[in-house]
Parts: sequence; C-alpha cells; structure tokens
Amino acid sequence: MTDLKSSAPAATGPETTGHEWDGIAEYNNPLPRWWLYSLYATIVWAFGYWIAFPAWPLVSDHTRGLLGYSSRASVLADVAATKVARAALGQEKLATADLTAIEADPTLLPLALATGKAAFGDNCAACHGTAATGRTGYPNLQDDDWLWGGSLDAIAQTIRVGIRSGHADTRAGEMPAFGRDGILKRDEVETVANYVLSLSGKAFAPSLSLEKGAALFAQNCAACHGEQAKGNPEMGAPSLADAVWLYGSAPQEVVATIQGGRKGVMPTWEGRLDAATINSLAVYVHGLGGGK
Repeated sequence: MTDLKSSAPAATGPETTGHEWDGIAEYNNPLPRWWLYSLYATIVWAFGYWIAFPAWPLVSDHTRGLLGYSSRASVLADVAATKVARAALGQEKLATADLTAIEADPTLLPLALATGKAAFGDNCAACHGTAATGRTGYPNLQDDDWLWGGSLDAIAQTIRVGIRSGHADTRAGEMPAFGRDGILKRDEVETVANYVLSLSGKAFAPSLSLEKGAALFAQNCAACHGEQAKGNPEMGAPSLADAVWLYGSAPQEVVATIQGGRKGVMPTWEGRLDAATINSLAVYVHGLGGGK
C-alpha cells in the first residue's frame, strides 16, 4: 500500500483518501449525513428495544423487557376471549350435542358450519384443497366415495383418530405391495390391473386375459375390496368399480399401486382440536355434498 500523504484533489482527478493499493486509489466519498443519522437512529432504537421488549435468550428463559410484553401471552388472551365469545353463542353445545341433532338445529347448524369451515381452512385444506376437492393421494371430500364411510359418525371418527396416525384407535388401512413383495409376478400385476380397469370400462391391453385377471383378483384382492370390487369401509378399501381413483386411473398408475402398495396417512386431530371443533368439522365436511 502506498500513502499518497495528501487527500487534496489532484489536478486531474477526484479527491482521494491518500491510500493506494496496487495502483488503485481510494476515493474520498463520505456517506450522506442523512444516511449516517438514520443508521445511528436504528442503533439507538435497537438498544431501546432490547430494554423494553423480550429480546435476549438466556440458558432456559429470556429477558422479559420493561414493558412485560409477550406475544404468546397476547395469543393466549385472544384464545381465551374467543372461547368466551363462542360460549355465548352456544359453542359448548357443539361439543356435547349429537351430530344429527346439530344438523337439525337451526341455531347450532350455522355455528357449526362457520366453525367447521374455519377449522378446515386452517388444518385440512393443505392436503384436501381449499375447496375440499382433493388431489392425487388425498381424497375428494365433495364426492360420495368414502374410504372409511361418509356418515356423520364415520367422518367424526376419522377426524378424531386419523389413519396410521399413532392414535390408540387409529384406522389402519394398508394395501400390500403385491409385486415388490413377490406375491404376484410382473405379468400378473399387469393382468389384474387390466381387469380392475375393465370394471369401469378402461381396460388397456386386449391381449391380457380378463378371465385370468378376475381369478387373480378373487384370490388376492376380493378379501378387502369385495367380490364385486365395490370396496369395504370397515377396512378402508376403496371401490374399484367406479370412476373415482385416489392415486390415478392411468394404466401405469394402477400398475404402480398394485406393484408397490399404498399406505395412506392422516393425522389424528384429537388433542389438537377440541371436541366442539371436531364435531363442527364433521358437520361441515358432511354438508359439502358427499356425505352419506
């Protein structure tokens, strides 16, 4: 580094600080005063914030601040106020009333639908969609095709215990991996897939025997899906005779399902949502148009 000794403006160039690195001179361009004052103000503000509000983590706690503000306490206060407001509207009745009675009560039904809609948007829409129309791997709740039954009680039970959720009473539907586990050979997987798709008019391979596919279905699939392939809500087995497909109806998708199996998962909402909210969700979902 070369010290040029003087920071006075050169006759042929701008003012420099007098420092030079490898032939590159450092210009003397101070920051604008308004910018510096803004920086200093933010520093003062930061110190004030540290003193007034919770800011510094400790070993097992944090500083409280002179104002004693807590965002958690604020949220808890809002929740408590909401519970009081809901109680005044009859929210507590939603936790204990029979589900069919809620649907028949002109006072409770609007409250249940409003509560259920809000809870659905907050907790269920991420998987089932904001309109509850589902997507691949997540059921459409607006049709009349239910894995575990579409009655009010069945819907409420599914919400409470979930599917493969870890709940003591969880529903536990599971489809074996017939191909991967060596139960069926690859050509048998394709043959039974072709037969299953033929039930809804979508057979894809005329060269594959439907008679053989029916025999394979009877031996391996009918125990869960039923002899007529119309499903079994007691086991969470879907109907294969309609046009509703949870994992896709393209031949390769059906083959993949039979080959590798399926293990659907839904969280349990018991303990996360109170009884009134769970009942409201059941009533809301049942009223979307697909409840039986």
